[in-house]
Amino acid sequence: MSSEGIAIVGGGIAGQSLCEAVIGRDPDARVTLVCAEEHLPYDRVRLSEILVSGEGPEGLQLRPEEWYADNRVEILSGRWVEALDAQRAELTLDGGERRSFASVALCTGSRPLMPPIPGLDLPGVVPFRGPEDCEMIRRAAGEGARVAVIGGGLLGLEAAYGVASRGCAVTVVHLMDRLMERQLDAGAAAMLQPAIEALGVEVLLERQTECVLGDERATGLRFAGGEELEADLIVVSIGITPEKALAQSAGLEVKRGIVVDDRLKTSADRVLAVGECAEHRGTVYGLVAPIYDQARVAAVTLTDAESDETYNGSLQWAKLKVMGVDLVSIGSAEGPQEAVTANAEGPLYRKLVLADGRAAGAVLLGDVRGTEALLDAIRCDDEVADPLERLAAAAAATAADLPDGAQICDCNGVCKGDLVAAVREQGAGSAREVMALTRAGTGCGSCKPMVKEVVAEATGGAAEEPAFLCPCKRQTREELARRIGEEGHTAVSDVTAACGTGRECGLCKPALAYLVSEVNDNRHREERSARYINDRVHANIQNDGTFSVVPRMYGGVTTPDQLRRIADAAERYEARMVKVTGGQRIDLLGVAKEDLPAIWRDIGMPSGHAYAKAIRTVKTCVGTDFCRFGIGDSIDLGVRMEREWEGLHTPAKVKSGVSGCPRNCAEATVKDIGAVAVEGGWQLRIAGAAGGTVREADVLATLETADELLRLATVFLQYYREHADHKERMYDFVPRIGLEEIRAVVTDERRSAELLERFRIAKAAAAAKDPWLERDEPYHPRQFEDLDGAGGRAMGELVGPPEDADEGAVPALVGPPEDGER
Repeated sequence: MSSEGIAIVGGGIAGQSLCEAVIGRDPDARVTLVCAEEHLPYDRVRLSEILVSGEGPEGLQLRPEEWYADNRVEILSGRWVEALDAQRAELTLDGGERRSFASVALCTGSRPLMPPIPGLDLPGVVPFRGPEDCEMIRRAAGEGARVAVIGGGLLGLEAAYGVASRGCAVTVVHLMDRLMERQLDAGAAAMLQPAIEALGVEVLLERQTECVLGDERATGLRFAGGEELEADLIVVSIGITPEKALAQSAGLEVKRGIVVDDRLKTSADRVLAVGECAEHRGTVYGLVAPIYDQARVAAVTLTDAESDETYNGSLQWAKLKVMGVDLVSIGSAEGPQEAVTANAEGPLYRKLVLADGRAAGAVLLGDVRGTEALLDAIRCDDEVADPLERLAAAAAATAADLPDGAQICDCNGVCKGDLVAAVREQGAGSAREVMALTRAGTGCGSCKPMVKEVVAEATGGAAEEPAFLCPCKRQTREELARRIGEEGHTAVSDVTAACGTGRECGLCKPALAYLVSEVNDNRHREERSARYINDRVHANIQNDGTFSVVPRMYGGVTTPDQLRRIADAAERYEARMVKVTGGQRIDLLGVAKEDLPAIWRDIGMPSGHAYAKAIRTVKTCVGTDFCRFGIGDSIDLGVRMEREWEGLHTPAKVKSGVSGCPRNCAEATVKDIGAVAVEGGWQLRIAGAAGGTVREADVLATLETADELLRLATVFLQYYREHADHKERMYDFVPRIGLEEIRAVVTDERRSAELLERFRIAKAAAAAKDPWLERDEPYHPRQFEDLDGAGGRAMGELVGPPEDADEGAVPALVGPPEDGER
C-alpha cells in the first residue's frame, strides 16, 4: 500500500461502504474521506425520518466519530474538491489546498433532477434530497398548508407522507399512469393508490406540469391542458442525475455517469468510481444493494493489484416501506409468465414473474413473507415448474431453508452467511449482538424478524437478550459498571476512550449514558449527544415531528389553578390534542419543538418524565378518601411514591399504581410496581405488564403499613436500577433474576440498607434540577430548534433547481433510481 493512501470523494453510503470495505481488507490502509456536507456519513435511505422528526442527520449516522479515529480514517467534513488531476491522483480542495494520493475513488453520488419547468426557481419550491431540504419543507409545511409533491416515485411518496403527517393537505402529481411504475406493475400500483389516498393524500396521475404559478413566490401548478392546482409549497422529487461534474472537468470518460470497467476503474488507471455516479456496462444504478457489490470489488482493486475479482453487475431489487405499506420489488415487474395472488382489502399482492421457465422477478405488496427465498431464486435464475406453488413455498420458508448467500439486510448488504459467521466464528449469542457486529437490522429495521430467526437457528435456540451492553466489544453491563466505578469515569466520552465502548457502531451509547449516571449516583458529566432525542429536549417526539408535554400531577391529583394554566398553554401554543393519559395525567400533543421552553414556563409545573426511561406516573384510585369500598389511602401512598422517586432515570420506563382495595381500579396488578390495599395492610407487587405482553405482577411481600411498603418498593427499585440491562422492562428483569433471589436481597437488612443509601444519594442529585428549567439555560444554543447542531436555511431561501442543474438531461437510470438510494 502506498504511503500516499486512498482518497474517497463523497461521504454518502457509497463512500462509507467503500471506506469500510478497504479497511476490512487492509486494516493499515490510510484513507481520507472528503465529505462536502458538515455531517459524518449518514443513512440517506432513511431521509424521510428526518422530515417527520425534525432531527438532524446525526441520528442516522452510519458510524460514531470514534470509529474514524480508531481506524485512522481522515475525515474532511464540510470540504469539497474543486479539481482532480486524474493522472497524478491529485485533489485540489476548496481554498486551493492540494493533496496527492496513490488512488482516488469518486463516490459523488447524485443530485436531484430538476426539470426545465418555468417558475421552478421561485421561492416556495424545494427538492427532496438532503437534510437541509427536510428542514425547509418542515418550516414551510405548517398545519393547514397546501402542498403539491411532483413525483410519484418512492421518495416523492415518502415526502408526501411526511408532509401529510404535519396536518397539511397534500397532492401527489405524477406524469405516468400509475405510481412507482419502475417498481410496480399495474396490479400492485392499483392497490397502493387507495391505501395512500386513505391517509389523506390526493393522487393526480397523468399530469404533465407545464409551469409553476406565482410572481414573487410559488402559488401552484398549471398542467398541460390548462388545469391548475393551488399550493403553498411545491416539493420536487422526480428523479436523480449522477454527480459527474468533477469527473468531466478532469477529462474522464463520462456518459450518463462516470464510465467504469469491471474493476470499477475509470478511464484513468488511478481513479475509481462507485455508486450512483458510476456507469457500468451502460447501466447507472440508483439502489443501495449494488453499492455494496461495487464497494466490495473496488476495495479489492485498491488493495490487491494482483486480484482478478470483477464486478459483473447487480440484480435490481429493493425492500421498502411506502407510506406505511411494505413493498418488495425484485428484477422484472412484468414478464411472459406471471403468477399472482391478491386481496384488494389488504392490500395484499404477491407476484412471481418467469422468463423461459425461470424466476425473473417478483412484486410483493403488503405481505412480504419469503422475500429472501424469492430473491435467492431470482438471483440464481432458478427453474420454476409451478410459480403459484413457489410463491406459497417462499411465504412458508424458514431461516433453515435459505442458503448462506441469501441477502437478509438490504440496507447494509448483509447475507445469512454473515449472520451465521457472527455466531459461529465471533461468538455472538443473541440477535442484538449479531446486529451490532454485522449492522443487519440497524437501518430500516424490517429485517429484524428474519435476523432473529437466523440467529436462533445458528445458536440452537440459545438464550436471547439481554446480553452484552456493548456487543461490538463484548462488554457486559457488570464489567463496564465495575470499570466506571474503579477508574472514576464520569462521562460517556471517558468510558469510550478508556474501554472502547461505543466506538464501533455507537448503538450502545444511550445505554452507556444511563450506566455512567447510575454508577456515579447522578453526579456525572452529562454529554447530551449520547442521549435519544426525547432526552435531549425533555419531551416525547410524535410521528409528525411535534412533541407531547406531560406535566407531573402527583398521584393524578391536580388543582383548578393548574388546570387553568394547562388549558391556557394548550391554546396559546396550539396543541393539536389535549388528552387524559392512562396514567391519569394530561398530555398536550402537537407542540412544536421551538415552543417547548415557553410552554413549560407558562405551565409552571415539573416534568412528568413521560418522554424518558425514568420513573413515570403513579396511578391511583380515590381509596378511603371517597370510595365506599376503600380500605387503604391510595392517594396519599401514590403521591408519596411519586415524590420519593421523581426525577430518577431507570433502565426502562417504570409505571406504578396504587389500588385502595382488591377491586384494583388503578390496575396496580399489571404495573411495574403496584400496591394493593388488603385487609390488615398492603400487598407489594412487581413486574406486571398490560401492553404487548400481559403479565400479572408477582407478590413481593405483604406489609402492615404504607411506610413499610414504600421503603421496600424503593429498595427494589434501586436494585433494578443497578442490575437491569438497558431497555429491560421489569417484567423481563424479574423472571431473569428470579423472584426468590430478589426477595432475599431486598429483605436482607444489610443489603437493603446499602441499596437505600445509594438511592438517596442518587435522588438528591436528580432532584437538584428539574430538566424543564433548561428553558432558561439550554444545554446547547440550538437545543430547541430543528436539526439540532446543524445549520439551516431560512424560509425565505426556499429555492428551485441548483444553478448548475443539467436541465436538459434525463438519464436512463436503471431500477428505481428516480426515487433515490434504496
